[in-house]
Amino acid sequence: MKYSLSVLAFLFILSCSTTQVSENGFYGETFKPKKYIELNDLTKQMASQDTVQAVVIGKVESVCQKKGCWMNIVSDEGESIFVKFKDYGFFMPLDLAGQEVVMNGKAFKEVTSVEELQHYAEDEGLSKEEIEKITEPKEEYKFMATGVYIANSK
Repeated sequence: MKYSLSVLAFLFILSCSTTQVSENGFYGETFKPKKYIELNDLTKQMASQDTVQAVVIGKVESVCQKKGCWMNIVSDEGESIFVKFKDYGFFMPLDLAGQEVVMNGKAFKEVTSVEELQHYAEDEGLSKEEIEKITEPKEEYKFMATGVYIANSK
């Protein structure tokens, strides 16, 4: 019985490891990051589609400073998208801001409530005064990533 439980525990840990970072710069599911679109091209597609399945490249503007459970990506042209990770299955390094990433997943538009916006502002480490200034919901582009590749990882 102890042997069976040990084997089950080992298999569980092994199965979870597929959603962690690998030595080649991937978090979550691996994918081929060679064919991707720029973030500003994705937002142009979003103007005429509710959802877009895509591989997208962009620069990390900010990351949740509590767990790394979300990030904001920006383009050189100022377009931005809020990124979460499928099934809360992986997290990003907290010091990822300024680095380029390639993401695989689905983009969509969504209205974010005041409470959720304030929660994200708190996660980002904003002051109480800055958080209290958030009083309106916001329609924004979001991205549910199944995998993220850190372009300049070692």
